[in-house]
Amino acid sequence: MVRFGAHAFVWVGEWTLEAGNHAIAEVGRLGFDFIEIPLLDPDTFNADAHRAALDQAGIDATCSLVLPKDAHMPHTPDKAVSFLLKALDQVEALGCHYLAGCIGYSLGTLTGQPPTQEEKDNVTRALIQVDDYAQSKDIRLALEACNRYETYMYNSLADTRDAVLAVDSPNLKLHADTYHMNIEEEGFYKPIVATADVLDYIHMSESHRGYVGSGTVNWDEVWRGLGEINFAGSLVLESFAAINPDLAAATCLWRPPNQSSESIAKDGLVFLKAGAEQHGLI
Repeated sequence: MVRFGAHAFVWVGEWTLEAGNHAIAEVGRLGFDFIEIPLLDPDTFNADAHRAALDQAGIDATCSLVLPKDAHMPHTPDKAVSFLLKALDQVEALGCHYLAGCIGYSLGTLTGQPPTQEEKDNVTRALIQVDDYAQSKDIRLALEACNRYETYMYNSLADTRDAVLAVDSPNLKLHADTYHMNIEEEGFYKPIVATADVLDYIHMSESHRGYVGSGTVNWDEVWRGLGEINFAGSLVLESFAAINPDLAAATCLWRPPNQSSESIAKDGLVFLKAGAEQHGLI
């Protein structure tokens, strides 16, 4: 059975102790199963305080991150591994068992060229190290496919599946995002079905990052594909009603949605549950 989550950036633009706990409380209040926490700065993350907030809200958490510019895994794999191991320590301290996102590259780093085999090999070797450490802490990993304007490394679900399979670990999964799919894929149904063996985590995000169901994402195809594969992973409502300057620069999101966090989250959860129920996922 699928689980429903919401990204913290629906409510907050940056993760601090106060802002993070506010987002946790809102996610719990609105009836989601878990919050996705942006673990962008492991050094300042207060895992104990946030774990207490999660307990109070009665929800679980997943974590996601983007590698720093100076830790772009294809070029500086050792720095990337060091950053990720530190992040995994915080994921464990939080009582969380999932780390997703741009764990194999830095968002916004572009070379003007497609990825080289050497870059791909660097990522494979580094993710093997990270995956070994994650498994020792009972933490699952997922690598996200992002559009060509934000990364040159892994744009399609098929490309990202190849990267996941190269690591050769059942603990590493594919993280899809309907916003990025809307740019990169030839439809939604076929890519979902073709990557069913590793697909485990999906950002359910509209083409304009606002209300799901009001843009150009073909949700009928999305739901048909998920129903076909009997998807049983995590569906995460992602919108950037609030966003920090660094992420805005990386994603080129100059116009945040006009809708309120409350309406995006409340209506979004209704939309996700209706689609999941219609296609036999709950």
